[in-house]
Amino acid sequence: MFWRKKRIGLALGGGGARGLAHIGVLKALEREKIPVHLIVGTSIGALVGGAYASGTSPDELQERVESYLKSSDFRSSAMKAFGTAHSKGEIGLAQKIQAHLRNYFYLIQAMFKPGILSNEDFQTTIDYFIPDIQIEQTRIPFRAVATDLVSGQQITFSRGSLRQAVLASCAVPGAIAPLKEGEKLLSDGGITCLVPSSVARQEGADVVISVAVDRCMSSEELRNVVDVYYRVSEIMGERLKDYELAQADVVILPEVGDLHWSDFSQAINLINEGERATREKLEDIRRVLPGIRKWFRFLQTSKGREIHKGRNKIQG
Repeated sequence: MFWRKKRIGLALGGGGARGLAHIGVLKALEREKIPVHLIVGTSIGALVGGAYASGTSPDELQERVESYLKSSDFRSSAMKAFGTAHSKGEIGLAQKIQAHLRNYFYLIQAMFKPGILSNEDFQTTIDYFIPDIQIEQTRIPFRAVATDLVSGQQITFSRGSLRQAVLASCAVPGAIAPLKEGEKLLSDGGITCLVPSSVARQEGADVVISVAVDRCMSSEELRNVVDVYYRVSEIMGERLKDYELAQADVVILPEVGDLHWSDFSQAINLINEGERATREKLEDIRRVLPGIRKWFRFLQTSKGREIHKGRNKIQG
């Protein structure tokens, strides 16, 4: 039987606000009844993947995103100030100046501490989307990827607090303070593993579907040392991404443009783009899943549902 041979892993990459496209990807996969047996997430991919793996539907995730972005907590946050300052949308001059001033204020503060947002401040965001459970309790097996700033090693969370794992994976350098755990100082998984295709493979996925939501490389002139530094970071990230995507069977690339990681103003458009990009890849997905239609027909039988239910319990 197909279900005994193929285990489908979904690798969700990092990219801040651009990662809201992952919600659209999940919507399309559910609509097409494509099974997912393992989810591995980096940064925003860990946040979306962890919420979905624990039982939150894509529609519920979208509702929570919309609600959170309208909340007073978000509107008064440093994240909102960054997003407004870097937004390419139409906003008034006064609002733009105010956002830039707040942005500079937060940046000056960051010179005296490890992150603009403390773990405690960002924890409220994590708690809003992620239930207080252990990773071992998720409905779909889940892994989160982080980076230990002390050893430089990639860290894969497979057990322990789901909230803590997602917090560590999402700790964007400079923006969110690293998470102290014993001798480790944990930060964003995207530092070492922008799209965790290799982790999905290592964790037993036979077929890996990877989603990359990093921004396009900037075409702006390199005028100063900051521009050069950012370009070097972009090149390094691009090389790292290419290595990971080479290990995937299917790659989904939502068109997220050069949207800044903190700009959540295009949330709904990003979700819709994730759906569109996934629909575009459906034939590729079916091609790497021989017998998938037979598998769907089998699931419609009482025996198929019973076996599939038992398999999910074993995997959890």
